[in-house]
Amino acid sequence: MQQIRRVRESDVDTVVELVHELAEYEKAPHECHLEAGQLRAALFAESPALFGHVAEVDGEVVGFALWFLNFSTWRGVHGIYLEDLYVRPSRRGTGLGKALLAALAGECVRRGYARLEWWVLNWNPATEFYKSLGAVPMDEWTVYRLTEGPLRELGAQ
Repeated sequence: MQQIRRVRESDVDTVVELVHELAEYEKAPHECHLEAGQLRAALFAESPALFGHVAEVDGEVVGFALWFLNFSTWRGVHGIYLEDLYVRPSRRGTGLGKALLAALAGECVRRGYARLEWWVLNWNPATEFYKSLGAVPMDEWTVYRLTEGPLRELGAQ
């Protein structure tokens, strides 16, 4: 039996394992440093800033979606930013990815949020799947990121 549900504290170790699988899939395992304590603290703090859903098949967690709120100043309401979505390769094509996205879309609709957004690597074959759902690539925007030294330098000013 398949189900999509909110992540539970008992799922944390498995979700961390899946995050590391995702990093491997994205050809960047050396960049993934997530540990169970970090994820547990982010998801289950008194006022969490990170939320999650898992895909479960016959009691086994085989996929996840981790997300947080963003805000559209133009629309004047929140939205969901999907940080990561992953389904184990052996379970792909079974509808779990779509079900995870549908759960997040449902959160948006119920809460009156304006949009659901995420980034996708250009080479990821899932881009066609996302387009089939009606998702539109925002290719007129360029993503900028500050990390490590440049982030510390700017923050010290």
